[in-house]
Amino acid sequence: MKLRLLAAALPLLFAVPAFAEDPVPSAKDYPAPPAGWKVARTAWGDPDLRGQWPVDYMAATPRERPADLGSRTEWTEEEYQERLGAAEQRIGLEAAQDRVGILGMGHWREDGRPLWQTSMIVEPANGRYPPLTEEGKRAAAGVKTSWNTVVFDKISDFGVFDRCLTRGMPSSMLTGAYNMGIRVMQSPGLVVIGLEMIHETRKVYLDGRAAPPPEVTDYLGYSRGHWDGDTLVIETTNFTPGISNGPAPNSDKMKVIERLTPVGPDQIRYEAWIEDPVMLTSAYKIDIPWRRNPAYEFYEYACHEGNVQIRGYITSTSPRFEAQRQAKWSAQGEEAPGPPEIAVPPG
Repeated sequence: MKLRLLAAALPLLFAVPAFAEDPVPSAKDYPAPPAGWKVARTAWGDPDLRGQWPVDYMAATPRERPADLGSRTEWTEEEYQERLGAAEQRIGLEAAQDRVGILGMGHWREDGRPLWQTSMIVEPANGRYPPLTEEGKRAAAGVKTSWNTVVFDKISDFGVFDRCLTRGMPSSMLTGAYNMGIRVMQSPGLVVIGLEMIHETRKVYLDGRAAPPPEVTDYLGYSRGHWDGDTLVIETTNFTPGISNGPAPNSDKMKVIERLTPVGPDQIRYEAWIEDPVMLTSAYKIDIPWRRNPAYEFYEYACHEGNVQIRGYITSTSPRFEAQRQAKWSAQGEEAPGPPEIAVPPG
């Protein structure tokens, strides 16, 4: 009986909230549209969302809200100015590196300015990822990446982002360190979302088709959409397990529902509800403003061509390759050289 009751409760626990008009996290991030503004239409009558919508400008906004802010969704004037000043200083230092030819972080990072809202996650009310299930905790603890691994012996010792495969969902729609371009293209019955980082492409089908069988999966899932007035609603399922770079690797039960609502001539409100009952104890919501930037250009995301870094990590740290090197030197009747000495500049 208890199992039947639990099974009945799960769809309610992970149901996406009704599409009511939730207040935006901070009205200061949404300037009022011009008087008389109306949503532009394509030649075939759909709301026109086409264009470049890079999210680099909000790179200084944290995905999770600082814990001490509780349920507060907006910075105070003093807090915002402090964060803005820090962002401006960082951007200035990085620009200075470029001017003097220093190959530092400023050469490739794209640091934006903060939004007025305190975090990209707005639900749960504390603006933080919901707790993991026991399975989610096990999966998160088992993740190996170049951030938490020292000895690399096989390809599975690297994460999917290390290998330049994907950032998964919803990370691929959010900020990173660079290459944060998003391009929306439309044709009758289809919306295509191009992502600059890793050069991934999402196809959103508007023809009412059903999702494929569960065994058909993709890194970014399978997306089907419809129009709710001027809002594009996208439901994405059929995710390849273990791909998400969120609080834990995703299961094949993850589902993402997104709403893209034009709120001005060059602004979209982007909302996404993410649920994964295998890994997360509840759903969470991301709510951020997109700004159109016609001047933004996509650049090649070469990452590490030929997997040279992956090979280098393995051959330089794996005990197997160390043993091979030692055996080769011994066969030559020589002693293997030690690590090179690195000169440390004074001061």
